[in-house]
Amino acid sequence: MDKAKNTMNQYGRDGTPFLFVIDFKMKAPLIYKLDALPSTILYDVNGVKNYEPIEIDTQEFYLNKFPINIDKYTVAFDKVQKNLRYGNSYLVNLTQPTKIETNLSLKDIFYRSKAKYKLFYQDKFVVFSPEIFIKITNGIITSYPMKGTIDAAIKDAEKIILHDPKETAEHYTIVDLIRNDLSMVAKNVKVDRFRYIDHLKTSEKHLLQVSSQISGKLPSDYQHTIGDIICKLLPAGSISGAPKKKTIEIIDEVEGYERGYYTGIFGIFDGKDLDSGVMIRFIEKDGAEMYYKSGGGITINSIAENEYNELTDKVYVPFA
Repeated sequence: MDKAKNTMNQYGRDGTPFLFVIDFKMKAPLIYKLDALPSTILYDVNGVKNYEPIEIDTQEFYLNKFPINIDKYTVAFDKVQKNLRYGNSYLVNLTQPTKIETNLSLKDIFYRSKAKYKLFYQDKFVVFSPEIFIKITNGIITSYPMKGTIDAAIKDAEKIILHDPKETAEHYTIVDLIRNDLSMVAKNVKVDRFRYIDHLKTSEKHLLQVSSQISGKLPSDYQHTIGDIICKLLPAGSISGAPKKKTIEIIDEVEGYERGYYTGIFGIFDGKDLDSGVMIRFIEKDGAEMYYKSGGGITINSIAENEYNELTDKVYVPFA
């Protein structure tokens, strides 16, 4: 990671635009100058993209899910709960892979999906994420942690999610964590908006997700240390938990698989400003098979069945 960090710092000092893709454990970071990006990598970062739209094939789409057995999930959930009771963590993001079958390729899914942050990487994985990691504009760094999901079709869904004690506690925890993270790299850190609703349309349902907005002011020469800034903030708090270091140890113990680039980050630096997303809503190829990785935050008040349902609800593609 040191080599990647130094490369980002150098590109920042030179004002060189680049794409960065960093895996969850920061073991295999990828840095590309935008003017030398391989054609096997496609991105769309809040409308800034390196491809032309294509005519979408209107073939009927299917996505079949084969999630982990709930009993197996509960074993991991119970281990998390044990750590929460011992005070080792206050919030753990527990994830699992779900085998899927679909008649579309990863590139088909990339072109069809609608999301703030999209990435197609060499026919190995595709991301269509709604969650911002950080944005830097004119020296102001902003993060938008997303915690809390509910089916919009449920009666009074917005009221339910905003008044749910478990979801509220989870969101307070993650906002506090992100505020502390930003304070390591910025001054005058503050919560600009707390627990507002984002709307997500999927191929199966309409979801509501709860977000907050936190910002701070970077030093005037922040471009010179852009790699250091990113590394200090990783991994993203919303997909790890609090306290971060111990919670990552718990994740390694209980999940039983490698996240890889899932729950890492990607984004672009345009020579001055930066925009990036958390790599959730993620499909990966493993040989001839595809796996959709998903999960959610676990607190002491979580119920295994509800968290399992959230994990499977998040196995979707955001097609209009």
